[in-house]
Amino acid sequence: MTDLYEDPKAAADEAAKKLAQLTGVDQHDVAIVLGSGWGHAADLFGRTVAEFPATELPGFPPPSALGHAGTIRSVDADGIRVLVFLGRSHLYEGRGVEPVVHPVRTAAAAGCRTIVLTNGCGGLDPTWKPGTPVLIADHLNLFGVTPLRGATFIDMTDLYSARLRSIAREVDPTLAEGVYAQFLGPQYETPAEIGMVRAVGGTLVGMSTVQEAIAAREAGMEILGVSLVTNLAAGMTGQPLSHAEVLEAGKAAAEHMGGLLAGILRHMA
Repeated sequence: MTDLYEDPKAAADEAAKKLAQLTGVDQHDVAIVLGSGWGHAADLFGRTVAEFPATELPGFPPPSALGHAGTIRSVDADGIRVLVFLGRSHLYEGRGVEPVVHPVRTAAAAGCRTIVLTNGCGGLDPTWKPGTPVLIADHLNLFGVTPLRGATFIDMTDLYSARLRSIAREVDPTLAEGVYAQFLGPQYETPAEIGMVRAVGGTLVGMSTVQEAIAAREAGMEILGVSLVTNLAAGMTGQPLSHAEVLEAGKAAAEHMGGLLAGILRHMA
């Protein structure tokens, strides 16, 4: 088996080959990474062709965070072949950046030219109640971790596709947009850190997505980012934050989010 850390591209090619064997699908069109508590949303995308633990593919570690299922599903969404990752690896798990972006690179190797990155996050806009979906217009990589190696210079302008955001608003014209700020975690942010994010223009905070988006841009994929506000950010309500709260909000919004993403897939067609 190819070493994920020595040759990430070859490892992704190997995983894509195994993926084709397990699903019987030679090429997928769209990849979707589902964030915390969003697993039930995948049931609304279309007909499930195959589903299996992510660990059956080379380079995929077992999940370590509650609510991140570590499952891969191949879905036929009215002729669009969708590769769904239910759960993801995070930098706070301590394995480094390569396992975090390996699913994205595998999806690109499997033929996907479009990727939808979702997450559960804290919201800085008090009008965004828990369960509110927000399109990611841009991001802040607050601690600078990147999956790129060496002098790999890629343009980050319009990283989160304006075209795909326009399609999403055709499905739901009420969708707001925000700037996603990524912290390392796993601890939640302090009120002072939230104040810093607000001062530099961030409106959403979480612990994922940024490195995946960078890897997707490197691979030439078109990217749509959708955050589900699962809680107001630290210090805004005076209440403590908990992972159970994040999962419960995701579960409650799963049907709505599944319908939104299914609608976006149909409009992509």
